[in-house]
Amino acid sequence: MAIRTSLSVLVLSSLLALTACQTDQMGTKEGVGTLGGAAVGGLLGSTIGHGSGRLAATAAGVVLGGWLGNEIGSSLDKADRSAMTSATSRAYAAPIGQQITWNNPQTGNSGVVVPVRDGYSPSGAYCREFQQTITVGGRQQEAFGRACQQPDGSWKIVQ
Repeated sequence: MAIRTSLSVLVLSSLLALTACQTDQMGTKEGVGTLGGAAVGGLLGSTIGHGSGRLAATAAGVVLGGWLGNEIGSSLDKADRSAMTSATSRAYAAPIGQQITWNNPQTGNSGVVVPVRDGYSPSGAYCREFQQTITVGGRQQEAFGRACQQPDGSWKIVQ
C-alpha cells in the first residue's frame, strides 16, 4: 500500500509541476491549488479510509481537495503564498500549540499554522503534524498535514 501511495504522490507532484507552466485554460494559482488540494485530499482520504473503503475515501478526498484547492488557489496571490510559506517555516520550530499567523493587508487574506504534535518516523526522522486555517475572501478552509525533517535540515511534507 505504501508503494501505491508513494506512486500517487509522485504522479500528483509531476502533474503539479506541469500545471505550474500552464496558463491557457486555468490560471497558475488555480492549477497549483487544484492539484495541491487533490494531493492533500487524497492523502487524507487514504489515511481515513480502511479496508475496501480506502479507495473510495481516497477518491472522495481527491475530488473534495481538488475543488477546495482550486477555490483557494484562485484567490491566493504571490504575496499570500509567500506569507503562508514563511509562517509554515516558523511553525517547524515553534512550540506545540503555538499559533503562527500571517496576513496580507493588500488582499485581506490570512491564515494560521499550528503545530499540534511531534514525534519520530519509523526511520528516525523528526516529524511534526500541523493544522492550518486559511481565510480567503471571508471563507475559512482547514487542512491538516505532517512534515518530517530531512537529513539536510529541510522539511518535507509526508502523509
